[in-house]
Amino acid sequence: MRRYLRLCLICCLLLVGFAYLPSPVAAAPASSAQQFDQALRASRDGSFTEALELWNAVIERSPQDGAAWSNRGNVRLALGDPEGAIADQSKAMQLAPEVADAHLNRGTAEEYLGQWQAAAADYQWILQRDPNNAAAHYNLGNVEGSLADWQAARQSFLLAAEVKPGMAMARSSAALAAFQLGELAEAELELRNLIRRYPLFADARAALTALLWEKGKAGEAESNWAAASGLDSRYRDFNWLLEVRRWPPLPVLALQRFLQLESGGAPAA
Repeated sequence: MRRYLRLCLICCLLLVGFAYLPSPVAAAPASSAQQFDQALRASRDGSFTEALELWNAVIERSPQDGAAWSNRGNVRLALGDPEGAIADQSKAMQLAPEVADAHLNRGTAEEYLGQWQAAAADYQWILQRDPNNAAAHYNLGNVEGSLADWQAARQSFLLAAEVKPGMAMARSSAALAAFQLGELAEAELELRNLIRRYPLFADARAALTALLWEKGKAGEAESNWAAASGLDSRYRDFNWLLEVRRWPPLPVLALQRFLQLESGGAPAA
């Protein structure tokens, strides 16, 4: 379904990096298809205020187009309107009942509001029809983690990685869930394998830093942190780790202790 934008949680981490392009609104589209393409391009480019106006025009012209409603819902969520996003995704479902993307996108908006059970129901709706939907498995894992069911979260992350072997974030999340569950050997093995395959993957480097520090391997922890912090400075922000990246609490606490002692502060309680 290339006409639908997917706003799964992995993508949400990337939205702020999109470049702004000049507005195409000045040249009126010659057809509905061109109008739709302009709106889609603005959405993908991260020009969300502009994209909202374009999707409004598309929906006014083609009110039965479920993809337009779903894509506008994504833009509304990116602009901080999760209730509007849920309304648009629900309308898209009415118009195209068998399309999975609207459920995936509505689940993301429900997660934004902390509506965990509603989000889980949307992801499970997808998985009942398509057990090989990696994004639904991954997002369900995030919901289960938010409900502190880290065993279920780990299984969902592993299923996402099994369905889509190149989904490195799913494997990192599974390792972090194992860390939370006290299965440090399994977590370390997975993180080392990830780093071998993706040496510039900051998430795995930061996670291995926390795990090695927890195991008393300070020198190797510092080496991995030097790489992680150089790749992505957000790993110093514990609120970001918990609320956006959605690390489990024990790895976050371990990384916090490492950074406090690295900077000469007292360890966290």
